[in-house]
Amino acid sequence: MKKIDWVTLGYIGSYHLLLLICLPAYLYLFTPSTGLVLSMICLVFACGIGITAGYHRCFSHPCYKAHPVVEAILLFFGNLATQGSALRWSYEHRVHHAYVDKDEDPYSVAKGFWHAHILWLFKIRPGIDTKVVSDLMRNPLILFQHRYYVILLIIQQILVTLFFGWLLNDYVGSFVFCFLLRSFLSHHTTWFINSLAHTWGEQNFSKEHSAVDNFIISLLTYGEGYHNYHHTFANDYRNGIRWYHYDPTKWLIFILSKLGLAYNLRRMNFEKIQFQLIIEHKKELLKNLAQSIVASKEELIDRVHKQADSLTKTLEDFIQKGKKYKELKKDFKDLKAHLKKEIRLLKGQLQYEWKNWDNLSDYIHKLKKLA
Repeated sequence: MKKIDWVTLGYIGSYHLLLLICLPAYLYLFTPSTGLVLSMICLVFACGIGITAGYHRCFSHPCYKAHPVVEAILLFFGNLATQGSALRWSYEHRVHHAYVDKDEDPYSVAKGFWHAHILWLFKIRPGIDTKVVSDLMRNPLILFQHRYYVILLIIQQILVTLFFGWLLNDYVGSFVFCFLLRSFLSHHTTWFINSLAHTWGEQNFSKEHSAVDNFIISLLTYGEGYHNYHHTFANDYRNGIRWYHYDPTKWLIFILSKLGLAYNLRRMNFEKIQFQLIIEHKKELLKNLAQSIVASKEELIDRVHKQADSLTKTLEDFIQKGKKYKELKKDFKDLKAHLKKEIRLLKGQLQYEWKNWDNLSDYIHKLKKLA
């Protein structure tokens, strides 16, 4: 009992209970306005982006750098999401990546689905090892939010609820939808990443950890559902690497970079991703063959090794030729610029000398006439 975090358990448990009572009662007595529902959806999305673009991809890994104004906005909505300070969240997330699926992992799915989803929050967690988040300790905005997290949270929750109550002329509806239901949706969408995104989906990039890719989870978590890729290449600012992958967090970061509000975007190169896919597919094929009883097993195993090695070598050659082409293209571009400059100078010189030649010719012709 001493290991239970009664404050967290009390807060999460009480608002779930209130929602269970208040939402059906409100829907029985009133019809929620379109404005109320849209306001709640916008708040849920803003809080989710505060976590994914802020707490996760900017602070925990970090996959990019943001302008202080952007950092402040992300911290505001991350704080409103009620998931702890950015410092605490980032610390636990870095530990999660370092020890994924092991006992040290704070929300390891190996301890059970519900442990990863919510139960881990109800246990008293160890203090923050500042060496793990030494970079964040130098950020005054993050330190301010961490120091005054609870006070800021209380003020935010009250003001946001009152603001939408005033705006929509429905204070009860604002409490039920913009506070209770918004908190419920904000929490569980994030918690899905720790639970569902480690149990339900495909492992396209690595089977060394439990993380999976799942398009449906991405729809619920602002692009965080491509979790197998993320755990394999954690420093990429993208989770969905294809243009058609639903990853609004990626799109937001990209747009911010074009506006000069985000920079140093980290992106895994295509070649490294391809190498990883070959490695994983080779492991999978060899594992399947090891469990089979076909007569030609040894021959097939040999073919897997040879074709994987050949594919790897071809990919390496392709990469080297691509690099050489870019170098030659750059050299040609430099040579082209140099030649253009020389031609321009020679053109001027030619015009100057041609003019002198004409002048000399005219002068000699005049001398001939005088003679």
